[in-house]
Amino acid sequence: MKNPNMKKISLANIPLKFLLLILIVLLIIFMSVAIAVGSIPISQSTVWGVIGHKLSLTNSLPTWSMGRENIIWEVRLPRVILAAIVGATLAIVGAALQSITRNPLADPHLLGISSGAALGAIIALLHTGMILGAITVPVFAFLGALFAMFLVLGVANFSMANSAGRLILAGVAVAFILTALGNLFIFMGDHRASHTVIFWMLGGLGLAQWNQLWFPLVTLIIGASYLIYKAKYLNAMILGDETARTLGVPAQRFRLLVIIICALLTGAAVAFSGVIGFVGLMIPHIIRLLVGGDYRKVLPLSALFGALFLVFADIVARVIIPPEDMPIGILTGLAGGIAFIFLMRQRQNVSL
Repeated sequence: MKNPNMKKISLANIPLKFLLLILIVLLIIFMSVAIAVGSIPISQSTVWGVIGHKLSLTNSLPTWSMGRENIIWEVRLPRVILAAIVGATLAIVGAALQSITRNPLADPHLLGISSGAALGAIIALLHTGMILGAITVPVFAFLGALFAMFLVLGVANFSMANSAGRLILAGVAVAFILTALGNLFIFMGDHRASHTVIFWMLGGLGLAQWNQLWFPLVTLIIGASYLIYKAKYLNAMILGDETARTLGVPAQRFRLLVIIICALLTGAAVAFSGVIGFVGLMIPHIIRLLVGGDYRKVLPLSALFGALFLVFADIVARVIIPPEDMPIGILTGLAGGIAFIFLMRQRQNVSL
């Protein structure tokens, strides 16, 4: 029974293309602001001038210093693009997992993927050193995420846990094991270098480089395209395995495939950003609150809103305690937790 005093905000009747256009415009605006703000403020005209000059869109001579050009093009722009990619990835993965598990608390870190990525990063930072150069931490983190995924699937197969609930339990068990192993490697490593591990585990975008952005971007495009293409399947999975099968959805096989895709997406994102929580849990709930539960709308809107949210969080992280950058995972945890509490209060009589 709904609370008669509750005012429900709904955008369900607005065309999807119009909502997508609004979010794309807002995302471009926020990304432009994010490039301009920081310990060294830069004007919007300079930001767009440098971007236009680098992309050969303008023929005018530069009126800015080489230092500002490097800050914009080599530091802030790849960082902002990475924020958008990671935010979109975590949000769309959270939405997909909440469908196939029929669990409103599911998020990208539910299946131990983040714990595996953290374990890989810890090994790279404290034990192997930068044996592969600057990409060592992302590579090890991604391999750790893949290891976690296969471990979850192995545990689920060993315990014959094919249902959604048992897969979650397998993920939770694997997450505890990998977290314990990560703590063990921290204990056995050089304690003088442990602060770098802590900062990575709190989440950050400092690893953003042009030559590395292609990997999480391509992964996002491929994975998100498949999930959006199968949005009708995700709608059916919410109704339960039996109903999904009557609608022609191979429930168990489809769930397994979605879990693998979500693990790859999360691993690619976490490998470059560290552990950033609550985005995948909170964003899909907000989108469903606004437009309803149709995954043909929920998935693309979650991706754009997740990108928008994380770009905004990055702005706050860089201006709240200048000249230091606050770990972005702290902000997303605070903002996400508070927002989710108010969301539960508003929807207290309505199933999320």
